[in-house]
Amino acid sequence: MSEEHRETGTGWPTPDEPARPSGPAGEPDPRPEAPDPDELSPLAPAEREVDASPAEESVEGGPRGSVARRLTSAGAMIAVLLALLGFTLVVQLKTTSTDPTLAAMREDDLVRISSDLDSRERRLRQEIATLEDSQRQLRSGELGQQAALEEATRRADELGILAGSLRAVGPGLSVRFEAGGKAISSTRLLDAVQELRGAGAEAMQIVGSDGAAVRVIASTYFVDAQGGGLVVDGRRLTGPYTILVIGDPATMRTALNIPGGVVASVADDGGNVIVEDREVVEVSQLHAPIKLEHARPVS
Repeated sequence: MSEEHRETGTGWPTPDEPARPSGPAGEPDPRPEAPDPDELSPLAPAEREVDASPAEESVEGGPRGSVARRLTSAGAMIAVLLALLGFTLVVQLKTTSTDPTLAAMREDDLVRISSDLDSRERRLRQEIATLEDSQRQLRSGELGQQAALEEATRRADELGILAGSLRAVGPGLSVRFEAGGKAISSTRLLDAVQELRGAGAEAMQIVGSDGAAVRVIASTYFVDAQGGGLVVDGRRLTGPYTILVIGDPATMRTALNIPGGVVASVADDGGNVIVEDREVVEVSQLHAPIKLEHARPVS
């Protein structure tokens, strides 16, 4: 077969190229009885050489075929992960944009929610950093035992403060509730406690007008007393009431002053809520230990 025919990739003249005799002048053009399957392939000669190269390279000792397959698999996996990430972001954006609750809220409420989320994120990041540092110390070898003891002591102190069995001191707020035309109800104080907890309150106690105090923990309850006043964890308190709370003052103040929140609700009832920042708040009232009758730790 002539060189002109080989360059077309098929072994036959192209439609635009006139047929030329490949033999001596005056002799018929010698053509093969059947075209070569490789010459009839739609692939160009360079592509056929590339397809054949993995086998040739493997024979010579270079596993380029397996490397190419691995690269192809890795690319496909990356493409799948990117597609999943994009789908997740689209779903999240659609969910947020179509949330009727957020769409109906005012700008002040959205700002408060954003501030609360930022504060919670900071607290969680700090806790993660603390736990990671404790993990590194526990794995350090020689200092592992001492670090484990210090970590156990720190956790015991934290649990003691949360359970109300230890006194606590730190920055926070003094929140005083003064009644107006309508008495301060147990619902208002419970709402205040819940909003303070949601804003990161770590320890708090409520004090009545006569100085009687009750430590507020997770199981604390509030009930309207007959004849006026409140019953908090079985102890009767009379107003005005003051909540002493330890935590980030700015975040807790924002939580109390949200539109439609505790401060606004008490004002609607004719009362007043006085919120004061304090550099040092002492929560000294202790809560009696709870005796467990049914709960047992899971081993």
